[in-house]
Amino acid sequence: MKQSAGILMYRFEQGELRVLLVHPGGPFWARRDAGAWTIPKGEFDREDPLAAARREFLEEVGVEVSGELIALAPVRQKSGKIVHAWAVEGDLDADAAQCRTFVEISGRRFPEVDRAAWFSIPEAARRINPAQAAFLAELNEALRKRAQRG
Repeated sequence: MKQSAGILMYRFEQGELRVLLVHPGGPFWARRDAGAWTIPKGEFDREDPLAAARREFLEEVGVEVSGELIALAPVRQKSGKIVHAWAVEGDLDADAAQCRTFVEISGRRFPEVDRAAWFSIPEAARRINPAQAAFLAELNEALRKRAQRG
């Protein structure tokens, strides 16, 4: 069974929760939007899932993750792949994100991720891979509980 691990970065803009999502590169994804975006993530085999998540964030966004991590429950995508995720508060310029890894399709190289962007939770829910929408709801709930504890 294939597994991936990733990081869901979040921040607050004028009191509104926003999350960073990435769009896959390559011709298959070029004109796809709704349901195509994802958290920065990648496959791993025997590697520790959190180490894989940190590595993949660096490879796909070009930034090392630091800060307090919130573990999120794994989800199973339609393909059967299990995705492990952690959330972390951060602030980066999505336009300056640099993907360091490439996929080869028919002899041509494409960045694994062609862009990154910040989205409100409702907008992210429309754009993210449907299975990963559970991460958005869980993050929202975890932050709500954290705020109540004060």
